[in-house]
Amino acid sequence: MEAPGVPILASAEVEAPHHVGHRERLRERFAKGGAEAMPDYELLELTLFRSIPRRDVKPLAKALIARFGSFAEAIAAEPARLAEVDGIGPAVIADLKLIEAAGRRLARGEIVGRPLLASWNAVLDYCRVTMAFGTREQFRVLFLDKRNHLIADEVQGQGTVDHTPVYPREIARRALELSATAIILAHNHPSGDPAPSRADIAMTREVVSILAPLKITVHDHVILGRDGHASMKALKLF
Repeated sequence: MEAPGVPILASAEVEAPHHVGHRERLRERFAKGGAEAMPDYELLELTLFRSIPRRDVKPLAKALIARFGSFAEAIAAEPARLAEVDGIGPAVIADLKLIEAAGRRLARGEIVGRPLLASWNAVLDYCRVTMAFGTREQFRVLFLDKRNHLIADEVQGQGTVDHTPVYPREIARRALELSATAIILAHNHPSGDPAPSRADIAMTREVVSILAPLKITVHDHVILGRDGHASMKALKLF
């Protein structure tokens, strides 16, 4: 029986959980102002909405930023490290890796079919998206044709946190196989500092010396880090 003076609320009038209204407000802000109008943790919230539909994800988004440092670093983190964060399960990891893959695909689309020396910022963006936040060194070679269009983008080696084995003669062999007339070298420094090491300089000069008699040009060796990038060509190191 209904108690005197105490109305029964219709189910439609029951107040929705706080995070429901918060999600709508975030979506509206993103629609109006785009990503530039939002801090990294809010972008992560938007990403997490799909994989965690019925929970306040702000604390989880902030935990990811605290652990990895930024939106880009959280997206690029290895699945095993993501799984160490309380509340991150397979669905979240799959969605974060999907965002990472989409970013790489978009960045690659900016360099395919274009003369790379005329699209240098796009080359740097692509290398940054694919390599800058890795926890192990990775060495990549972009092979170009006579118009400086991309023939192939290949990872030649992956190593430890501070070393990747590189074989200059293998680079030369592969360039000849692909009929490449030029290459761009790129690798990352997981320490974050993109400054070239003595070993980087020596290896680059060896690659240049082996490729020169074959009429294959080394346009640059770019080193990527969380703090930016270094161009060995611009630094006049070869």
